[in-house]
This record gives sequence, structure tokens and C-alpha cells, in this order.
Amino acid sequence: MDGGYDHGGFDGGRSRTGGRPNRRNATDIGNTYVHYLENRRPKHRASRGFEAERPTSSYIHDMLPPAGRRSRPVDSIPARHLHSSLNKVKHPVNVVKWTPEGRRLLTGSTSGEFTLWNGTGFNFETIMQAHDHALRAVTYSHNDEWLISADQAGIVKYWQTNFNNVKEIQAHADPVRDLAFAPTDSKFVTASDDASLKIFDFAGGTEESVLTGHQWDAKCVDWHPTKGLLVSGSKDHQVKLWDPRTGRCLTTLHGHKNTVAMTKFEPTNGVLLASCARDPVARVFDIRMMRDVFLLKGHDKEISSLTWHPIHSSMLTTGGGDGAMHHYLLDEQNPPPGTASTLSPYDSVNPTEASAQTIYPAHKTQYAHEYAIWAMDWHPLGHILATGANDKVTRFWTRPRPGEDSYINDRWHIGQAAAEAQGTWKKSEAARLREEEEAEAEDEADALLDQNGPSRSYLPGLPGIGMPAFPPHPDGTSLGGAQQLDFPPLPMGFPPGAPPPMDMESLKKMFGGNLPPLPPNGMPLPPPPPGFVMPPGFPPLPGMGGPVGDAAGVRKRGPLPSQEESLQAEMRLGRYTKAR
Repeated sequence: MDGGYDHGGFDGGRSRTGGRPNRRNATDIGNTYVHYLENRRPKHRASRGFEAERPTSSYIHDMLPPAGRRSRPVDSIPARHLHSSLNKVKHPVNVVKWTPEGRRLLTGSTSGEFTLWNGTGFNFETIMQAHDHALRAVTYSHNDEWLISADQAGIVKYWQTNFNNVKEIQAHADPVRDLAFAPTDSKFVTASDDASLKIFDFAGGTEESVLTGHQWDAKCVDWHPTKGLLVSGSKDHQVKLWDPRTGRCLTTLHGHKNTVAMTKFEPTNGVLLASCARDPVARVFDIRMMRDVFLLKGHDKEISSLTWHPIHSSMLTTGGGDGAMHHYLLDEQNPPPGTASTLSPYDSVNPTEASAQTIYPAHKTQYAHEYAIWAMDWHPLGHILATGANDKVTRFWTRPRPGEDSYINDRWHIGQAAAEAQGTWKKSEAARLREEEEAEAEDEADALLDQNGPSRSYLPGLPGIGMPAFPPHPDGTSLGGAQQLDFPPLPMGFPPGAPPPMDMESLKKMFGGNLPPLPPNGMPLPPPPPGFVMPPGFPPLPGMGGPVGDAAGVRKRGPLPSQEESLQAEMRLGRYTKAR
């Protein structure tokens, strides 16, 4: 279904959970697309063939994907929390980016690691050390064939879709804060703390031009989705538009009173430009009039990130420095009680002279994260929003199902203390779920290390079989105080410490010149002492009962070691004492 819903399936494989019910949330937008593709009408006809969605659970099977309800962006607001994903070793998440096909989410942290999360079950898939310094930006090319990433040391790396690193360039001497591809993918631009923008040829990795004009660190940059137009924001409080062909600054947009954190062109129509800074007001500019047309208010702290919806051009989401997440609809003002509505510049007589309209959030998730939200990205189909923050957690959000309203009183909307008081949040249950997630991530990370690690073989011909480590004796020696016997010097070719070879001629003289004949079945072994028990896996000795072979002379395999005994031995050493 559209959005992430608890399927609550049964893990029949019994690989790890032993067949217990699967509590992991899962998303399946395929059902809604099948319903949409089966009943949709041509574009020249009205879209009234679909029944209007109503807030009751019986309309769940009639849900449509965002592409099937472009005129109703309010139905795509991601008000419901799906899942929180954590790494085994936690670091602040600076970057979140969906893969072009939407099957996985890529996150980048201050440790320089790439982490891939499953886009349906949100579980950990793999992790790799992509950079030696903190990751600052990643972006995919428009043809979905390349990925470029930038880090704190000013290095830009080229990656294929299978995360094979093919090139590395030193783009800047200072940290690279943002980068973006041209519409043709032939060039890309970087923004750095050296107050400059640089345009590179993608194929050759060579620098083509340097754009200077900012008076302080350049914090963000974006390339128009269809035009030769760049936008950048800086620590000098300015938003600048550039011509990438000539490197000339076209205009400077004023309005922010602090460091500009992010600038983004609207990807669908390309007419609007959104920017946010270290102040509680985000601004939306119209590049046709070169002025701000909307002021987005409602945050209590500074705004650290923003993102446009990939399908609904009027929907914008912002993330605050206090972890709050607000969703705005530009065609709905949503004024709070007691606040008068204002007229949009597009509805006024003179749009270029009219005042900017103030827009208030259509929905607030006040406690989405504990600290600043650094990055947000929508799934390509527009049904899941991923966020990464300074609290070292990656979270997934989606729209609620018809008739579902329990999310209003969850801990993400009213806070943990209030949710515990109302009984909608249990700290012990949350701790248990987080512990399960961390244990699962630890097991999967250890499995990756085992697959990639070298083979530790101490026995020839048996790869991966290690020599057992014998514990030392109480006296601190490996022999328990025993001393090796001093034998006389041995002939050439014998290892030291071995007994001297036997003199066969002297032995013959002892038996009168001839050695006694051996028994036909070899040298008989003496019977074992009473009460002696052979270790598991060894064939029985003569006199202990139990044939070594069957009637046909075929040797039978000895019994395998007991797994229960091995587990008890490990538990006595302090391992595997906690059930998972």
C-alpha cells in the first residue's frame, strides 16, 4: 500500500527469529500503482473515474499513489513515522539520498561511511568506507548512471551505481559543502568554504571555471533542472544567481539575515526557488520576477534543511535546528487562529509590487528528531520521506492510511513525556525495539566483516580452520613447569627435541638374529583403562564396544559434536548469554 504499513508477516524461514511474527514495518506501493494504472483515464479526460478517498479504513484498497492525485498534495503529507534506523557505530548523518530506482537509501555520515538501507523494510544492507573525512554532499546524475560525493577535505569522488570508485579529484583545498549536476550531466558544480564555486567537466574531471563573488563561505549550490542557471547561498547572507557559461553573477537576492544553509530549485516546473538560513523563516522566490513571493513561518529555531516534493510542485518540507519538521502547501495559507489571511502576489493586481504572502505549515512534526535535521530526501515515487539528523538517526516517514489518526498523539508529535502519560509510548518497548535493531545491525555488520576478512588458516589444506588457543598453565608456562628432555645430538634431517632413531641391527641381535613376525591385522592395541570415554567424533577403540565398520567393511562416520554442549561451553566463557 502507499506509505509504510505494518504487514506483520510471519517469518517462515526461521533463520534467526525462530518463526516469531515479524514486527518490521514494510511498504509496498505496487498495489496502489496497479489500482491506478488499471483505472486511470487519458489526460484529455476528467479524472473523476476514481472514487474520492474518505477517512475510513474501508478506503485503504482505493488509495492512489502521488502520481494519481497530483491535485491533492495534502494527501501526501508524511505525518506518520515508519522506522528509525541506526548504525552499529553511530555518527551524525549529514547526507540522505535515495537510489534512482528507489530500492535503497544511501546515507553518509561524519565518519566518511556510506550506509545502504533497504527501501521497503528499512533494514541495514551494507556499509563501506567511502571517504577518509566527513561526507558533506552526494548527488546522482540525471541519467542515473553516476554518483559523485564530496567531503570535508575538498575531495570529490566518482562512483558507479554498484559503488565502484572510479575517480578521485581534489576539487578544493577547503571543505566542499554542496555539489550539483548540469541538466546534460556533462558538467557539475561545487560550493566550498573558500567562498568560490567551481564548474568541472565530468568526463575529464578538469576544472573549467571558477565563480567568485561571495564574500564568505559558499554553503550551498544547485543547478536548474532544465536551464543554464545556478543558485548559491553563502555565509554572507546572500543568495546569488549565476550564468554557468560566462561565470557572471546575474543577480543577488537579499532577505536572509544569517548564513544561508540551503537553496533548491523546484524540480517539476523550475519556476520557484526555495532558500533557508539560520533564522526561523524560509523564503520562496519566483525567478521570473526575481523576488520572494512566499514567507514560510512556524519554526521556533533556525531552519537547517529543506526539500521539494518530486511530484507536487506546491509542497515543501523544512527541517529545523531543534529537530522539528514542517510541511507547507504553497496554495494553502493555513493561518493560525486570530491571524488574518493575506493575498497571494499572484492574485494581486501588480504581482511585482505586492507583498510576499506568509504561509504557515499544513502539518507539524515537532519532535521528529532530537537535534538539527541536516538532510531530507523524497523517494522518487513521492510516498516516503527520509531524514538524517545530528542525533545519528535516519528516519522514514509516510502518509497515514485512510481512517488512521493515532499518529496525532505519538511521541513524534506531542513529545516522549506526553506520549508516555497518555499511554501511546512505552519507553521499555522502545528500548527493546532499538536493542533488537542494534543487535541485528551488529550481526549483519559482523557477517560483512567475515565475508571480506582474510582467511585465517593454520592447517594446510583446510582454509578458515584456525589453530585452537590452549590456555596457559597456572605457573605461567605452556608446559606447566615440565622441562623438555635433553636428547643426544640427532643425525641430519631429524627435528630437534625428537627421540633418537632405533638401531635395527641391535634389535635383531636381541631376538637371535630375526625379528618376531607381526600379527596379520597389525600390532594389537592394549585395552583402554576402566571408565575411559573417547571424545565425541572419535571411532570406538577395540574393547569399548561398538563396531568401527559394518559387515561390508565400510567405515561409518563418527557422531558430530553436540551443538548444545558447544553452546554451554561458550556460555561458561561469558558469550551468547543474552537471547535475541
